[in-house]
Amino acid sequence: MPISEHRIILKYADEPGYSNDIDCYIKHGGYEMLKKACSMEPEEICKEVETASVRGRGGAGFPAGLKWKFLDRKSGKPIYLICNADESEPGTFKDRQIIHKDPHQLIEGMMIAAYATNTKLAFIYIREEMPEGAKILEKAINDAKEKNLVGDNILGSGYSCEILVHRGAAAYICGEETGLIESIEGKRPYPRIKPPYFPAVLGIYQCPTIVNNVETLCNVKHIMEMGGAEYAKLGTPGNHGTRIWCVSGQVQKPGYYEFECGALTLGELIFDVCGGLRPGRTLKAIIPGGSSAKVLRADERFKGKLKDGTEFDWSINDIPMDFDSFLSIGTMSGSGGVIVMDDTVDMVEALANINSFYAHESCGQCTPCREGSLWMKKITSRMSNGGARKEDVDLLASIGDQIAGRTICAFGEACAWPTQSFIAKFKDEFLDKADQDEKENKNRELRLV
Repeated sequence: MPISEHRIILKYADEPGYSNDIDCYIKHGGYEMLKKACSMEPEEICKEVETASVRGRGGAGFPAGLKWKFLDRKSGKPIYLICNADESEPGTFKDRQIIHKDPHQLIEGMMIAAYATNTKLAFIYIREEMPEGAKILEKAINDAKEKNLVGDNILGSGYSCEILVHRGAAAYICGEETGLIESIEGKRPYPRIKPPYFPAVLGIYQCPTIVNNVETLCNVKHIMEMGGAEYAKLGTPGNHGTRIWCVSGQVQKPGYYEFECGALTLGELIFDVCGGLRPGRTLKAIIPGGSSAKVLRADERFKGKLKDGTEFDWSINDIPMDFDSFLSIGTMSGSGGVIVMDDTVDMVEALANINSFYAHESCGQCTPCREGSLWMKKITSRMSNGGARKEDVDLLASIGDQIAGRTICAFGEACAWPTQSFIAKFKDEFLDKADQDEKENKNRELRLV
Protein backbone atom coordinates (compact mmCIF):
# COMPACT_ATOMS: atom_id res chain seq x y z
CA MET A 1 0.00 0.00 0.00
CA PRO A 2 1.50 3.37 -1.01
CA ILE A 3 2.72 5.55 1.85
CA SER A 4 0.56 8.63 2.36
CA GLU A 5 2.08 12.03 1.75
CA HIS A 6 2.16 14.67 4.45
CA ARG A 7 1.37 17.72 2.37
CA ILE A 8 1.84 21.10 4.04
CA ILE A 9 3.31 23.29 1.31
CA LEU A 10 1.55 21.33 -1.45
CA LYS A 11 -1.69 21.01 0.53
CA TYR A 12 -3.82 22.83 -2.03
CA ALA A 13 -1.52 22.67 -5.07
CA ASP A 14 -3.41 19.88 -6.83
CA GLU A 15 -6.78 20.21 -5.15
CA PRO A 16 -9.66 20.34 -7.67
CA GLY A 17 -11.09 23.84 -7.90
CA TYR A 18 -8.12 25.50 -6.23
CA SER A 19 -6.59 28.32 -8.28
CA ASN A 20 -3.59 30.58 -7.90
CA ASP A 21 -5.58 33.81 -7.55
CA ILE A 22 -5.59 35.81 -4.32
CA ASP A 23 -9.29 35.42 -3.52
CA CYS A 24 -8.99 31.64 -3.55
CA TYR A 25 -5.89 31.82 -1.38
CA ILE A 26 -7.57 34.10 1.17
CA LYS A 27 -10.65 31.84 1.18
CA HIS A 28 -8.37 28.99 2.28
CA GLY A 29 -6.88 31.01 5.15
CA GLY A 30 -4.23 32.85 3.21
CA TYR A 31 -2.43 35.88 4.70
CA GLU A 32 -3.79 35.17 8.18
CA MET A 33 -0.25 34.42 9.31
CA LEU A 34 0.97 37.73 7.88
CA LYS A 35 -1.69 39.46 9.97
CA LYS A 36 -0.47 37.53 13.01
CA ALA A 37 3.16 38.40 12.25
CA CYS A 38 2.40 42.11 12.03
CA SER A 39 1.09 42.00 15.60
CA MET A 40 4.31 40.41 16.88
CA GLU A 41 7.80 41.69 17.54
CA PRO A 42 10.21 40.78 14.70
CA GLU A 43 12.53 39.07 17.20
CA GLU A 44 9.70 36.73 18.20
CA ILE A 45 9.30 35.54 14.61
CA CYS A 46 13.02 35.00 14.20
CA LYS A 47 13.00 32.96 17.40
CA GLU A 48 10.17 30.75 16.10
CA VAL A 49 12.07 30.07 12.85
CA GLU A 50 15.21 29.27 14.82
CA THR A 51 13.28 26.93 17.12
CA ALA A 52 11.75 25.18 14.11
CA SER A 53 15.30 24.41 12.87
CA VAL A 54 14.09 24.39 9.28
CA ARG A 55 17.01 23.73 6.94
CA GLY A 56 17.35 25.38 3.55
CA ARG A 57 15.61 23.43 0.80
CA GLY A 58 17.73 24.78 -2.05
CA GLY A 59 20.65 22.38 -1.73
CA ALA A 60 23.05 23.18 1.10
CA GLY A 61 20.60 22.45 3.92
CA PHE A 62 21.83 25.33 6.11
CA PRO A 63 19.40 26.23 8.96
CA ALA A 64 17.32 29.26 7.95
CA GLY A 65 16.98 30.58 11.49
CA LEU A 66 20.75 30.53 11.96
CA LYS A 67 21.22 32.36 8.66
CA TRP A 68 18.82 35.08 9.82
CA LYS A 69 20.71 35.27 13.13
CA PHE A 70 23.92 36.11 11.28
CA LEU A 71 22.38 39.30 9.84
CA ASP A 72 24.41 42.40 10.60
CA ARG A 73 21.59 44.47 12.09
CA LYS A 74 23.91 47.07 13.64
CA SER A 75 25.57 48.26 10.43
CA GLY A 76 23.03 51.02 9.84
CA LYS A 77 22.65 49.79 6.26
CA PRO A 78 19.32 48.65 4.78
CA ILE A 79 18.58 44.92 4.96
CA TYR A 80 17.44 43.02 1.87
CA LEU A 81 15.69 39.69 1.31
CA ILE A 82 16.13 37.63 -1.85
CA CYS A 83 14.04 34.61 -2.80
CA ASN A 84 16.15 32.27 -4.91
CA ALA A 85 13.71 30.92 -7.53
CA ASP A 86 16.42 30.11 -10.06
CA GLU A 87 15.88 26.32 -9.67
CA SER A 88 18.50 25.34 -12.22
CA GLU A 89 19.57 21.94 -10.85
CA PRO A 90 18.73 19.21 -13.41
CA GLY A 91 16.14 16.83 -11.97
CA THR A 92 14.52 19.51 -9.76
CA PHE A 93 11.11 21.04 -10.46
CA LYS A 94 9.38 21.61 -7.10
CA ASP A 95 9.69 25.41 -6.85
CA ARG A 96 8.14 25.78 -10.28
CA GLN A 97 5.07 23.91 -9.03
CA ILE A 98 4.71 26.22 -6.02
CA ILE A 99 5.07 29.35 -8.17
CA HIS A 100 2.55 28.18 -10.75
CA LYS A 101 -0.01 26.67 -8.39
CA ASP A 102 0.24 28.58 -5.10
CA PRO A 103 2.27 31.81 -5.57
CA HIS A 104 0.62 33.67 -2.68
CA GLN A 105 1.99 31.11 -0.24
CA LEU A 106 5.47 32.20 -1.30
CA ILE A 107 4.58 35.90 -1.10
CA GLU A 108 3.11 35.49 2.38
CA GLY A 109 6.18 33.60 3.54
CA MET A 110 8.41 36.31 2.08
CA MET A 111 6.47 39.12 3.73
CA ILE A 112 6.66 37.43 7.13
CA ALA A 113 10.41 36.90 6.64
CA ALA A 114 10.81 40.51 5.48
CA TYR A 115 8.94 41.82 8.54
CA ALA A 116 11.03 39.62 10.85
CA THR A 117 14.31 40.89 9.36
CA ASN A 118 13.21 44.54 8.93
CA THR A 119 13.52 44.34 5.14
CA LYS A 120 12.05 47.19 3.10
CA LEU A 121 12.82 45.75 -0.34
CA ALA A 122 12.71 42.08 -1.34
CA PHE A 123 13.52 40.37 -4.64
CA ILE A 124 12.33 37.19 -6.29
CA TYR A 125 15.09 36.03 -8.63
CA ILE A 126 13.55 33.75 -11.26
CA ARG A 127 15.25 32.15 -14.24
CA GLU A 128 14.47 33.15 -17.81
CA GLU A 129 13.13 29.67 -18.69
CA MET A 130 10.17 30.30 -16.38
CA PRO A 131 8.44 33.20 -18.17
CA GLU A 132 4.96 32.11 -17.17
CA GLY A 133 6.06 31.80 -13.56
CA ALA A 134 7.38 35.37 -13.63
CA LYS A 135 4.05 36.64 -14.97
CA ILE A 136 2.14 34.72 -12.30
CA LEU A 137 4.33 36.19 -9.55
CA GLU A 138 4.03 39.74 -10.87
CA LYS A 139 0.24 39.43 -10.97
CA ALA A 140 0.18 37.91 -7.48
CA ILE A 141 2.29 40.76 -6.09
CA ASN A 142 0.05 43.40 -7.71
CA ASP A 143 -3.07 41.67 -6.36
CA ALA A 144 -1.52 41.56 -2.88
CA LYS A 145 -0.70 45.26 -3.13
CA GLU A 146 -4.33 46.07 -3.90
CA LYS A 147 -5.30 44.36 -0.64
CA ASN A 148 -2.59 46.19 1.34
CA LEU A 149 -0.61 42.96 1.89
CA VAL A 150 2.51 44.23 0.08
CA GLY A 151 3.73 47.82 -0.24
CA ASP A 152 3.13 50.79 2.07
CA ASN A 153 1.83 50.53 5.63
CA ILE A 154 0.93 46.85 5.37
CA LEU A 155 -2.36 46.11 7.16
CA GLY A 156 -2.04 49.42 8.98
CA SER A 157 1.00 48.17 10.90
CA GLY A 158 3.28 51.03 9.88
CA TYR A 159 5.59 48.51 8.19
CA SER A 160 6.28 48.85 4.45
CA CYS A 161 7.98 46.47 2.02
CA GLU A 162 8.06 46.09 -1.76
CA ILE A 163 8.73 42.88 -3.69
CA LEU A 164 10.37 43.02 -7.12
CA VAL A 165 10.54 40.13 -9.61
CA HIS A 166 13.99 39.98 -11.20
CA ARG A 167 14.36 37.73 -14.23
CA GLY A 168 17.74 36.12 -14.72
CA ALA A 169 19.33 35.07 -17.99
CA ALA A 170 19.13 31.32 -17.34
CA ALA A 171 22.56 30.65 -15.85
CA TYR A 172 23.04 27.72 -13.47
CA ILE A 173 25.65 29.70 -11.54
CA CYS A 174 22.95 32.14 -10.41
CA GLY A 175 21.64 29.42 -8.14
CA GLU A 176 24.73 30.20 -6.02
CA GLU A 177 23.69 33.04 -3.73
CA THR A 178 26.58 35.42 -4.34
CA GLY A 179 26.48 34.85 -8.10
CA LEU A 180 22.75 35.62 -7.90
CA ILE A 181 23.50 38.85 -6.02
CA GLU A 182 26.02 39.91 -8.65
CA SER A 183 23.41 39.26 -11.34
CA ILE A 184 20.78 41.41 -9.61
CA GLU A 185 23.36 44.20 -9.41
CA GLY A 186 23.63 44.03 -13.20
CA LYS A 187 27.04 42.39 -13.35
CA ARG A 188 28.39 39.12 -14.70
CA PRO A 189 27.34 36.46 -12.15
CA TYR A 190 30.78 35.68 -10.78
CA PRO A 191 30.41 34.20 -7.27
CA ARG A 192 32.11 36.15 -4.51
CA ILE A 193 34.78 34.89 -2.14
CA LYS A 194 33.46 33.93 1.31
CA PRO A 195 34.79 35.39 3.57
CA PRO A 196 34.43 38.33 3.54
CA TYR A 197 31.34 38.37 1.29
CA PHE A 198 28.90 36.43 3.43
CA PRO A 199 25.52 37.80 2.27
CA ALA A 200 24.24 38.23 5.82
CA VAL A 201 26.96 40.85 6.28
CA LEU A 202 27.98 41.96 2.76
CA GLY A 203 25.27 41.01 0.28
CA ILE A 204 23.48 43.01 -2.39
CA TYR A 205 24.83 46.58 -2.65
CA GLN A 206 27.28 45.57 0.12
CA CYS A 207 24.37 45.50 2.57
CA PRO A 208 23.14 42.71 4.90
CA THR A 209 21.10 40.25 2.82
CA ILE A 210 19.14 37.07 3.41
CA VAL A 211 18.92 34.62 0.50
CA ASN A 212 16.43 31.76 0.89
CA ASN A 213 14.96 29.25 -1.54
CA VAL A 214 11.26 29.19 -2.54
CA GLU A 215 10.37 26.08 -0.51
CA THR A 216 12.26 27.40 2.52
CA LEU A 217 10.34 30.70 2.52
CA CYS A 218 7.01 28.90 2.11
CA ASN A 219 7.81 27.01 5.31
CA VAL A 220 7.95 30.30 7.24
CA LYS A 221 4.17 30.66 6.95
CA HIS A 222 3.61 27.17 8.36
CA ILE A 223 6.10 27.70 11.18
CA MET A 224 4.06 30.76 12.17
CA GLU A 225 0.86 28.73 12.03
CA MET A 226 2.13 25.70 13.95
CA GLY A 227 4.71 27.36 16.17
CA GLY A 228 8.41 26.59 15.95
CA ALA A 229 8.39 23.87 18.60
CA GLU A 230 5.44 22.05 17.03
CA TYR A 231 6.96 22.30 13.55
CA ALA A 232 10.22 20.84 14.89
CA LYS A 233 8.30 17.69 15.90
CA LEU A 234 7.84 16.88 12.21
CA GLY A 235 10.58 14.78 10.67
CA THR A 236 13.58 13.37 12.51
CA PRO A 237 16.17 14.98 14.82
CA GLY A 238 18.16 17.54 12.83
CA ASN A 239 15.86 17.06 9.82
CA HIS A 240 12.69 18.91 10.72
CA GLY A 241 9.54 19.59 8.72
CA THR A 242 8.49 18.17 5.38
CA ARG A 243 10.49 17.91 2.17
CA ILE A 244 9.32 18.00 -1.43
CA TRP A 245 11.04 15.34 -3.56
CA CYS A 246 11.10 15.51 -7.36
CA VAL A 247 11.36 12.05 -8.93
CA SER A 248 12.33 11.64 -12.58
CA GLY A 249 13.86 8.93 -14.74
CA GLN A 250 12.76 5.35 -15.26
CA VAL A 251 9.92 5.04 -12.76
CA GLN A 252 6.26 4.43 -13.52
CA LYS A 253 4.99 7.51 -11.67
CA PRO A 254 7.50 10.36 -11.84
CA GLY A 255 6.43 13.58 -10.14
CA TYR A 256 6.72 15.66 -6.99
CA TYR A 257 5.87 14.33 -3.53
CA GLU A 258 5.89 15.85 -0.03
CA PHE A 259 6.74 13.82 3.06
CA GLU A 260 8.08 14.45 6.53
CA CYS A 261 11.87 14.34 6.48
CA GLY A 262 13.01 10.79 7.16
CA ALA A 263 9.47 9.39 7.12
CA LEU A 264 10.21 7.00 4.29
CA THR A 265 13.19 5.32 2.71
CA LEU A 266 14.58 5.69 -0.78
CA GLY A 267 13.24 2.26 -1.67
CA GLU A 268 9.75 3.15 -0.43
CA LEU A 269 9.80 6.33 -2.50
CA ILE A 270 10.80 4.51 -5.67
CA PHE A 271 8.83 1.28 -5.36
CA ASP A 272 5.78 2.19 -3.26
CA VAL A 273 5.15 5.86 -4.00
CA CYS A 274 6.38 5.95 -7.60
CA GLY A 275 5.12 2.51 -8.59
CA GLY A 276 8.54 0.97 -9.16
CA LEU A 277 10.43 0.62 -12.42
CA ARG A 278 8.97 -0.01 -15.81
CA PRO A 279 8.04 -3.65 -16.53
CA GLY A 280 10.97 -5.99 -17.06
CA ARG A 281 13.61 -3.56 -15.87
CA THR A 282 15.89 -3.58 -12.83
CA LEU A 283 17.34 -0.72 -10.81
CA LYS A 284 20.89 0.26 -11.72
CA ALA A 285 21.61 3.59 -10.02
CA ILE A 286 20.06 6.60 -8.32
CA ILE A 287 21.22 10.21 -8.12
CA PRO A 288 19.48 11.40 -4.92
CA GLY A 289 19.75 15.19 -4.96
CA GLY A 290 19.92 16.62 -8.46
CA SER A 291 22.58 15.91 -11.08
CA SER A 292 25.45 17.31 -8.99
CA ALA A 293 24.92 14.76 -6.18
CA LYS A 294 27.14 11.70 -6.16
CA VAL A 295 25.52 8.66 -7.76
CA LEU A 296 24.58 5.51 -5.81
CA ARG A 297 24.77 1.97 -7.18
CA ALA A 298 21.70 -0.20 -6.74
CA ASP A 299 23.77 -3.11 -5.37
CA GLU A 300 25.79 -1.12 -2.82
CA ARG A 301 25.78 -1.56 0.95
CA PHE A 302 26.41 1.44 3.13
CA LYS A 303 27.95 1.05 6.58
CA GLY A 304 28.90 3.75 9.04
CA LYS A 305 27.67 6.02 11.82
CA LEU A 306 25.20 8.88 11.86
CA LYS A 307 25.97 12.19 13.59
CA ASP A 308 24.41 10.92 16.82
CA GLY A 309 26.66 7.84 16.80
CA THR A 310 23.99 5.40 15.60
CA GLU A 311 25.52 2.67 13.44
CA PHE A 312 23.85 1.73 10.17
CA ASP A 313 24.10 -1.01 7.56
CA TRP A 314 21.84 -0.09 4.65
CA SER A 315 21.08 -1.27 1.17
CA ILE A 316 20.07 1.46 -1.26
CA ASN A 317 16.42 0.76 -0.43
CA ASP A 318 16.99 1.32 3.30
CA ILE A 319 18.35 4.89 3.15
CA PRO A 320 16.08 7.32 5.06
CA MET A 321 15.03 10.34 3.00
CA ASP A 322 16.62 13.14 5.00
CA PHE A 323 19.63 15.46 4.89
CA ASP A 324 21.94 13.67 7.30
CA SER A 325 21.41 10.11 6.07
CA PHE A 326 22.54 10.99 2.55
CA LEU A 327 25.51 12.98 3.88
CA SER A 328 26.54 9.98 6.00
CA ILE A 329 26.91 7.77 2.91
CA GLY A 330 28.95 10.28 0.93
CA THR A 331 26.31 11.98 -1.20
CA MET A 332 23.61 14.60 -0.52
CA SER A 333 19.88 15.21 -0.75
CA GLY A 334 20.72 18.54 -2.41
CA SER A 335 17.75 20.15 -4.11
CA GLY A 336 15.56 17.07 -3.68
CA GLY A 337 15.83 15.89 -7.29
CA VAL A 338 15.82 12.07 -7.31
CA ILE A 339 16.94 10.70 -10.70
CA VAL A 340 16.30 6.97 -11.19
CA MET A 341 18.26 4.93 -13.72
CA ASP A 342 17.45 1.36 -14.74
CA ASP A 343 19.54 -1.30 -16.46
CA THR A 344 19.00 0.24 -19.91
CA VAL A 345 21.02 3.35 -19.03
CA ASP A 346 24.51 3.65 -20.51
CA MET A 347 26.51 5.27 -17.71
CA VAL A 348 29.10 6.66 -20.13
CA GLU A 349 26.39 8.46 -22.08
CA ALA A 350 24.71 9.59 -18.86
CA LEU A 351 27.94 11.17 -17.60
CA ALA A 352 28.60 12.73 -21.00
CA ASN A 353 25.19 14.39 -20.84
CA ILE A 354 25.83 15.72 -17.32
CA ASN A 355 29.33 16.94 -18.20
CA SER A 356 28.03 18.74 -21.27
CA PHE A 357 25.61 20.65 -19.06
CA TYR A 358 28.19 21.71 -16.49
CA ALA A 359 30.77 22.72 -19.10
CA HIS A 360 28.15 24.99 -20.65
CA GLU A 361 27.14 26.47 -17.28
CA SER A 362 30.58 27.23 -15.80
CA CYS A 363 30.89 30.99 -15.26
CA GLY A 364 34.58 30.82 -16.21
CA GLN A 365 35.92 32.74 -13.22
CA CYS A 366 38.06 29.90 -11.78
CA THR A 367 40.62 28.15 -13.99
CA PRO A 368 40.14 24.61 -12.56
CA CYS A 369 36.40 24.76 -13.22
CA ARG A 370 36.52 26.66 -16.51
CA GLU A 371 39.12 24.37 -18.08
CA GLY A 372 38.38 21.15 -16.20
CA SER A 373 34.64 21.07 -16.92
CA LEU A 374 35.37 21.51 -20.63
CA TRP A 375 37.99 18.75 -20.62
CA MET A 376 35.60 16.36 -18.90
CA LYS A 377 32.93 17.20 -21.46
CA LYS A 378 35.30 16.61 -24.40
CA ILE A 379 36.54 13.29 -23.04
CA THR A 380 33.13 11.84 -22.16
CA SER A 381 31.63 13.08 -25.43
CA ARG A 382 34.37 11.30 -27.35
CA MET A 383 33.90 8.18 -25.22
CA SER A 384 30.16 8.09 -25.88
CA ASN A 385 30.74 8.52 -29.62
CA GLY A 386 32.98 5.49 -30.15
CA GLY A 387 36.38 6.98 -29.28
CA ALA A 388 36.89 5.71 -25.73
CA ARG A 389 40.42 4.86 -24.58
CA LYS A 390 41.42 3.03 -21.41
CA GLU A 391 43.58 5.91 -20.19
CA ASP A 392 40.50 8.15 -20.32
CA VAL A 393 39.10 6.59 -17.16
CA ASP A 394 42.00 7.59 -14.90
CA LEU A 395 42.33 10.90 -16.72
CA LEU A 396 38.71 11.80 -15.98
CA ALA A 397 39.12 10.90 -12.32
CA SER A 398 42.27 13.00 -12.14
CA ILE A 399 40.56 16.06 -13.65
CA GLY A 400 37.66 15.77 -11.25
CA ASP A 401 40.05 15.52 -8.30
CA GLN A 402 41.83 18.68 -9.43
CA ILE A 403 38.60 20.70 -9.63
CA ALA A 404 36.82 19.83 -6.37
CA GLY A 405 37.87 22.07 -3.49
CA ARG A 406 39.85 24.44 -5.70
CA THR A 407 37.22 26.97 -6.77
CA ILE A 408 35.61 30.07 -5.28
CA CYS A 409 32.12 28.56 -5.12
CA ALA A 410 30.64 25.08 -4.93
CA PHE A 411 30.20 24.81 -8.70
CA GLY A 412 33.59 23.10 -8.74
CA GLU A 413 32.17 20.28 -6.63
CA ALA A 414 28.92 20.30 -8.62
CA CYS A 415 30.72 19.53 -11.88
CA ALA A 416 33.41 17.27 -10.37
CA TRP A 417 31.29 15.02 -8.13
CA PRO A 418 29.35 13.33 -10.96
CA THR A 419 32.59 12.38 -12.73
CA GLN A 420 34.29 11.27 -9.52
CA SER A 421 31.35 9.12 -8.43
CA PHE A 422 30.49 7.67 -11.85
CA ILE A 423 34.11 6.57 -12.32
CA ALA A 424 34.36 5.21 -8.77
CA LYS A 425 31.05 3.33 -8.91
CA PHE A 426 30.98 2.21 -12.57
CA LYS A 427 34.65 2.00 -13.53
CA ASP A 428 34.22 -1.44 -15.12
CA GLU A 429 31.57 -0.06 -17.48
CA PHE A 430 33.87 2.75 -18.57
CA LEU A 431 36.78 0.34 -19.09
CA ASP A 432 34.57 -2.09 -21.03
CA LYS A 433 33.46 0.77 -23.28
CA ALA A 434 37.09 1.72 -23.89
CA ASP A 435 38.06 -1.90 -24.61
CA GLN A 436 35.17 -2.29 -27.05
CA ASP A 437 35.92 0.95 -28.88
CA GLU A 438 39.65 0.22 -29.15
CA LYS A 439 38.93 -3.22 -30.67
CA GLU A 440 36.43 -1.77 -33.15
CA ASN A 441 38.78 1.02 -34.16
CA LYS A 442 41.63 -1.46 -34.62
CA ASN A 443 39.45 -3.72 -36.80
CA ARG A 444 38.39 -0.67 -38.82
CA GLU A 445 42.02 0.24 -39.44
CA LEU A 446 42.79 -3.33 -40.54
CA ARG A 447 39.88 -3.30 -42.99
CA LEU A 448 41.11 -0.04 -44.47
CA VAL A 449 44.57 -1.58 -45.01
